[in-house]
Amino acid sequence: MSATVVTQRSMRFHRLIWLMPAAFAPHIAEEYGTGFPDWVTQTLGGAMTAGAFLTNNALFMVILLSLTALATWRPSRVTAFVLLSWASGNLFWNAVFHLVTTALYGRYSPGLMTAVLLYLPVSLLVARAALRERVLPLGAFAGATCIGGVLMLLVIEVGLFGMVN
Repeated sequence: MSATVVTQRSMRFHRLIWLMPAAFAPHIAEEYGTGFPDWVTQTLGGAMTAGAFLTNNALFMVILLSLTALATWRPSRVTAFVLLSWASGNLFWNAVFHLVTTALYGRYSPGLMTAVLLYLPVSLLVARAALRERVLPLGAFAGATCIGGVLMLLVIEVGLFGMVN
C-alpha cells in the first residue's frame, strides 16, 4: 500500500477509527459525573477545576474528531500515524492511567469503567486493524504508541499538576 492509497483491505481500519471519538464522549461523561476534577485534587494533590476539565476535554475531542476525519478523508501513513499517536495517549494510555491509579491508591479513579469497557477494547481493535491491514508497519505503530505515552505524561504533568485555572 502506498502512503496515500486506501485499499479495500484498509477500509475496516478507516471505519473502526470512528469508535475512538465515540468512546471518548461517554468516558468524559463518566469522569465528569463521578468527580474527576475533585478526585485529582483530593487523591493526587493536583489542581483542576470543573471548567478547566471541560475546556480541555472539549479541545481534546475537537482534535480527535479532526484527526479521525483527516485520516478517513486523506488516508495515508502520515495521517494514520498522527491520529494513532494522539489517540493512544487519549484512549490506551488513559486507560492505563486509570488502572494504575486505582491500584496505587486503592480507590476508584473516575473514568475507570469506560476506560476498561470502551477504551481498551477500542484501542485493541484499532491496533489490530492498523497492523493487519498494514496501515502502519509495526515500528511506526510502536512509535505512535510511544508518542501517545509521552503525550499522556504531558497531560498528567501539565493538566493535573500545572494547570492554569
